[in-house]
Amino acid sequence: THARFGLLATGSQRIECESTLACADFDSLERAIRHYLSLHGNPLLDEAALDVATSVLGDTVHLTNGPWGFSIAQTRREFGLQRLQVINDFTALALTIPELAAHEIRSIGGGVRVPDSPIALIGPGTGLGVSGLLPTDKGWIALQGEGGHAAFSPGNRREIAVLSWLMDRYPYVSTERVVSGMGLENLYQALCALDGEQAWLWQAPQITAAAVSASNPQCREALEMFCAILGSAAADLVLALGARGGCYIGGGMVPKFLDFFTTSAFRSRFDGKGRFSDYMTTIPVYVILAANPALRGLATLFHPDSRVKPAVLDILPLG
Repeated sequence: THARFGLLATGSQRIECESTLACADFDSLERAIRHYLSLHGNPLLDEAALDVATSVLGDTVHLTNGPWGFSIAQTRREFGLQRLQVINDFTALALTIPELAAHEIRSIGGGVRVPDSPIALIGPGTGLGVSGLLPTDKGWIALQGEGGHAAFSPGNRREIAVLSWLMDRYPYVSTERVVSGMGLENLYQALCALDGEQAWLWQAPQITAAAVSASNPQCREALEMFCAILGSAAADLVLALGARGGCYIGGGMVPKFLDFFTTSAFRSRFDGKGRFSDYMTTIPVYVILAANPALRGLATLFHPDSRVKPAVLDILPLG
C-alpha cells in the first residue's frame, strides 16, 4: 500500500530524509524511487537495499498484494548501483528487533523472555508478514519465509462457518485471507452473509472504526475474530520456532486499534494450546510501535559489524 524510503550516508547508522509514498500514485517502483530522490536533491547512490512484501527467489520480483514488479539486475543498472540487496519485508523488520527501545514496544502479557532463544515475528498489514530470529554464536539470523500463506485453521464453530464461506470464494484459504487488511474485509463480508445482514463495501479502516465504536455488530465481531485468529497464528509460530525469546507483532494494523487489541481474545487464543498452554503463558508478546522500523533493519545490511544478518542475502555486483 505504501513505499517508505530513507537515505543513509556512507559510514553512518542514522537514516535521514524518511518519506512515505502511496504506491497507487506510481506505475512502477523505479518511478517511485526517482520521485523520492527528486524530493531530496537527487543524491548520487552507491548502494541500496529494498525490502519487499513477497518472496525473493531470483532476479524477478513481483509484490504479492500489489501491481509492482521489477528486475533486481535492471534496477541496479538503472540507478548505477554497485550493490542492490533485496530481502523480504518482515526479514527487514526482524533485523531491527534487537535494537528496539522500551518505548517502541507494548507488552501484551506473558512472562519474561529467555535470553539467546529464538524470537517469533508476525504482523498484519496489507498482507500477513512472518519472520523470526535465530540465535547463533555470531549473532542473530533473520528468517526469510512466507508463513502468512500457511492454511487458516479455525478455532471454533463460528470460524469454521467463516472458513466454509471463504472456501466457496477462494481455491485456498490462507491465514492472510483473514488476518490482514483484506482479511478483515473478508471476515466482515462473511459474517454479514452468515447473519443474513446487508454488507457495505467498507474497507478495513471503516470496519475497524465501526468495531471500536461498537456501532456495527458484524464489524465488532470481525475485529474480535481477527485478533483471536492472529493469537492462534502467532502461537503456532512460537511453537514451531521454540520462540522462548518472545513474540513480536509488527505490521501497520494493530497499533491503530491497540486498546481494543489489548482487551481482545488475542492473548487467550495465544495461550490456549491444550497440553502446551502452560508453556505459552510464559511467552512474552510485544506490539511494535516504532515508526518505519523496517528501514532500520535494512540499514543494518550496511553495517559490517552488525550482529543481525538475514538467512539468505543475494548481493548482485555491478557488471
